[in-house]
Amino acid sequence: MASVLSALNTKNAIFLAGLALGAYHLMVVSGVIAISTMPMRVTHVMLALSLLFVIKPTSERLAGTRFNTVFSLALVAVTVAASAYLLTRWKAIAFSGGITNDMDYYAGIVLLIVVFEAARRGIGWILAGITFVFFLYPFLAPYLPGVLEGRGASLERIVLVLTTDTQGIYGIPVGVAATYIIVFTIFGALLSNFGAGDFFFELSNRCTRGLRAASAKSAVLFSTLIGMVSGSAAGNVAVTGTVTIPIMKREGYEPHQAAAIEAVASTGGQIMPPVMGAAAFIMAEIVGVPYTAVMLAAIIPALLFFSSAFMVVHLQAVKSGIVPNSSSKEDDDIPLWKVMVNGGPFIGAFGTLITMMLMGFSPFMASLWAMVVLVLGDIVWNRKIDAAFFSKIVTSVSEGARSVVTISAACAAAGIIAGVLGVTGLGSKIATLIDVASGGYLFFALFFTMVTSIILGMGLPTTAAYLILATVVAPALVKLGVPVLTAHFFVFYYGCISTITPPVALASYVAGGIAGANVNKVGWTAASYAATSFVLPFAFVYGPGLLMGGGLIDNALAILTAVIGTFSIAVAIIGCLNGKLAPHWRAVAAIAGLCLLFQGWISGAIGIALFAALVINDRTNSKPA
Repeated sequence: MASVLSALNTKNAIFLAGLALGAYHLMVVSGVIAISTMPMRVTHVMLALSLLFVIKPTSERLAGTRFNTVFSLALVAVTVAASAYLLTRWKAIAFSGGITNDMDYYAGIVLLIVVFEAARRGIGWILAGITFVFFLYPFLAPYLPGVLEGRGASLERIVLVLTTDTQGIYGIPVGVAATYIIVFTIFGALLSNFGAGDFFFELSNRCTRGLRAASAKSAVLFSTLIGMVSGSAAGNVAVTGTVTIPIMKREGYEPHQAAAIEAVASTGGQIMPPVMGAAAFIMAEIVGVPYTAVMLAAIIPALLFFSSAFMVVHLQAVKSGIVPNSSSKEDDDIPLWKVMVNGGPFIGAFGTLITMMLMGFSPFMASLWAMVVLVLGDIVWNRKIDAAFFSKIVTSVSEGARSVVTISAACAAAGIIAGVLGVTGLGSKIATLIDVASGGYLFFALFFTMVTSIILGMGLPTTAAYLILATVVAPALVKLGVPVLTAHFFVFYYGCISTITPPVALASYVAGGIAGANVNKVGWTAASYAATSFVLPFAFVYGPGLLMGGGLIDNALAILTAVIGTFSIAVAIIGCLNGKLAPHWRAVAAIAGLCLLFQGWISGAIGIALFAALVINDRTNSKPA
């Protein structure tokens, strides 16, 4: 009985701590609480890491033990103590031009230790290890060979730079987590708790009803809509896959195919405006452009991603002989317009969010007003305010805040890396290394960057992977002449699709577990279904029209050829158009798709000619699938 009460008390404490963290940041971004940048970030790190230490155990083996409880509470205590001390000192340090004392140094050491531990608990050993390697560089630099050799720095200097200024732990990544990300996670939790998932599912079903592979196409659309809110691939699979995967299996898809379709569709949520993944907000801040510019750049690649998924599931259905299901009379009794009317609060919330951002309001202010519209819309539509209504609001604030603590740990760790790069000049040295390794050829630099991004993304969440790549690799692409936003979007895109790239493909693993399929088979199938996605980043580097970066004609040409190219690659992947294709015609389809994806009149003409030959051959010679 005592253990049950203890668990309940811990659960309630976590809930209340999350509620306090969320309420604090809502008041900060709404202007109710006026606070300077440094104390706001210090307070955020203090509250977020303290909450993380309570939520995440020291290890799975030690979860629930007395040692874990004591150690975690000790970490909370030192985190609060060191942060509280810094809150009393930051103004004196800033106004004196950076003059510090011994206590600042000791508090800084404590803060660095808790950030390393938070990164280990929240993300894993990989991020903690990478961060620690970068932290060691200033002390090893005098002994390293070649371009990596440097003057080095003392421990005291590094510690103070990383903990008493806004170029270390409390840099841009933490600032974004404390403003943009936490507000959007609360917004996503509100949408979820007020029933947006049910609305999106109904909408997806109505839009795909009567089509061939309706369940698979509904899964793609459903995951797109959910992805606009959550921006988490594995989270999307967990939410949508439990509904869509069993339906796809009943429709005729093999378990591994159903799981792969769900994993691919859910992965695209991280690049789907308006919310995208948390990394997109950090990208806007690092690049120094409005978030609307990131959204605009993401629209065409995101639509091509989901178009590719639609095409793959349709062609797979043709090849597998899956025929359209006739709609039931009961379904016909609920027209699409009624589904849209019932989802009025959610449509209004998204409309407010997008409209305000297009009008120039900050993303977090737009999301605040979107929340207001959502809550008021729920009152109008349901015509009641009861205990359940307030419970949804309070629960959403707490859940949204708790979901950001691991992101905050990753942002704090990334701040250490960025700080070391700035102090030592290591960033420019790494850019030089990539430049030398590629021989100055952009394609090889892009290829090396792709491989690095995918490898990092396999072991890290997208946000953590992007933060490292943005500070270490993206500058090398910029040095080779790639526009800043394009370079950052390149690494961001590959960080996203690493969640379906074997051997470590988290989204595929979650989907495989739901489908009861071999997870490795799911991973490789998902990677093949998303083959277009591995080519797209190269295409928008060489053809800026795909990121809406060219003139009107260039953009239109890029979009048109990319759509046809995406379809052609889907045909090559599945090996079917109206009928099964011979291997050499699949190769023709692949070449045509690549030619069409890479913007240019000559490559486009070659691609169109090859694609036309493919279609003519299919109509005259191919056998039914």
